[in-house]
Amino acid sequence: MSIPLRVLVCDDELMARRRVLRLLSELPGIEATFECESGEQVLAKLSEEDVDVAILDINMPGLSGLETVMQMPEDRPYIVFLTAHPEHAVVAFDVGAVDYLLKPVDDARLAKAITRARQSLDQGNAEGRETAGAATATKPGKLAIATHDGAALVNPGDVTHATFDGALVTVHTADRAILTDDTLQDLEAKLPSGPFERVHRRALVNLDHVDRLESVDSGGYVACLSTGKRVDVSRQSARRLRRRLGLR
Repeated sequence: MSIPLRVLVCDDELMARRRVLRLLSELPGIEATFECESGEQVLAKLSEEDVDVAILDINMPGLSGLETVMQMPEDRPYIVFLTAHPEHAVVAFDVGAVDYLLKPVDDARLAKAITRARQSLDQGNAEGRETAGAATATKPGKLAIATHDGAALVNPGDVTHATFDGALVTVHTADRAILTDDTLQDLEAKLPSGPFERVHRRALVNLDHVDRLESVDSGGYVACLSTGKRVDVSRQSARRLRRRLGLR
């Protein structure tokens, strides 16, 4: 079963974005929508909310839709561009958009774009699990963590969690905190798939070390670890985690 989508719409033209929001309200499987009128608002909203799909006008004052995408965090939403110019489609796909919509947007074409984004989201989740699972069989016994003066070698099972503070990633064990030049994406590729879960743009945890998940008002969780540390679980990741754990 597909996860209900959270969709952001950004267009500096009020009537254009309201039209898209109205059409979205008529589609099934949309959990929430967010409205922005500038690229700057989009980036601020993404720091506060989990968004699965962002529908962005390409031509906007200030940050264009393309410039907004380039400034999004690594774990960005799936992108659908809005444009009045079909020749912009090539540029849209160059930055990884799943689709583009010509103005004025019609309901059938919007539904198709949302379906493509949903399929990409579902496929990405499935491929991530399969790729990590296949890699587990060939991983060495020790995890090599790149540091400024070489590499730290630890047992993967000893890793409780890893967090990104905006500059560097810190890998935590029960008795060590290792600053690394690796990204969280690098670590995900190195770690065995079974117990490890990306729970936030800025964190991944080893579920074997999670004693409790505390619900928060945003719809996410706080993961309480056996070491006493607490890690935020985003709303989007919480939905995926509930499915994995068989929770409603």
